[in-house]
Amino acid sequence: MRDLYDVLGVARAASQNELKQAYRKLARAHHPDTNPDDPKAEERFKEISAAYDTLSDVEKRKAYDQFGASGGTSAQGFDPNDFRDFAQERGFDISDLFGDLFGGGRRRTGGSRGRPRTRRGVDLETRVTLSFDDALRGARVTVPVAKDGPCGDCAGTGAAPGTSRSACPDCGGSGERQVNQGFFATSEPCRRCRGKGIVIETPCAACAGAGQARRTKRYTVKIPAGISDGARIRVRGKGLDGEHGGAAGDLWVVVQVLPSERFVRRGLDIIVDVPITFPEAALGAEIDVPTPLGERVRVKVPAGSADGKLLRIRGRGAPAQSGDDGALLVRLKLLVPQGLSTQQTEALERFAALDGASDPRAELFG
Repeated sequence: MRDLYDVLGVARAASQNELKQAYRKLARAHHPDTNPDDPKAEERFKEISAAYDTLSDVEKRKAYDQFGASGGTSAQGFDPNDFRDFAQERGFDISDLFGDLFGGGRRRTGGSRGRPRTRRGVDLETRVTLSFDDALRGARVTVPVAKDGPCGDCAGTGAAPGTSRSACPDCGGSGERQVNQGFFATSEPCRRCRGKGIVIETPCAACAGAGQARRTKRYTVKIPAGISDGARIRVRGKGLDGEHGGAAGDLWVVVQVLPSERFVRRGLDIIVDVPITFPEAALGAEIDVPTPLGERVRVKVPAGSADGKLLRIRGRGAPAQSGDDGALLVRLKLLVPQGLSTQQTEALERFAALDGASDPRAELFG
């Protein structure tokens, strides 16, 4: 058994405040939750907690300083009866002092071996597909989720109907067994029940004694208006159930938005291509354009508008979760007439003769 002061990395004359600071630093560094890939982290954390449990208690520390520095096995002149008398005079049991050192202590992450520590349930993820319009308007969708739950045949006990679980006869239901090592005794998980404290003589045929069965549950999820492609919605508590009383995990719904044949989304703004004629572009006009929500709005095309010009209509884009909604961007697409009549051709020729503009391609040749 390592010296408890060495475990905490402090001198034997360390103050209670120094002990507390050393314990907190080591506990943070070696906590199992911060070292999920280190199988030995939990044992180091237990050793640190056990050392602090003893040394932080004034009476236990006195007992350890007097009798426990050598582990109580080779101290010259050591008498177990003297140690018991010392402990009884101060009102605590020997196991209170050394229980933690051998796996039977009280301060431990998640409790003792007979009481497995709680674990939060695993998060689940599913996907839904929305049309472009539904994503803008918002919707309610029903999502199926396959998850494990209590077996319907055995009500989650794992025992066949008409039978029940029973306390493990080897450990008496404690989940651990004692192993004597001279003056002290250590504990380890019971091999028969694997630390659970219970045995199932006749397992349920439906779940093979697991107490869990896979079933599909359906949840209604509210999709907020204006949601974008790839967004994730969190539904709390609809993941897998926690273990030993732990909180359930969450359900994450990933949204896939189908493209629109008419509109293109860019952030909160939505772009729509609107064709205009040459006279409308040259002279200016007022035209109707569609909005993503199926309405019509009238917009003014300035005279002399070029192909590809963008006209902004505020508040007609995608709804925002906070702040201002996006804008509708009207992109003008100039139509070139095909199959001109004789009169149209003559009219354009007269226009070209009257235009008198310089060569628009002159800059291309320097």
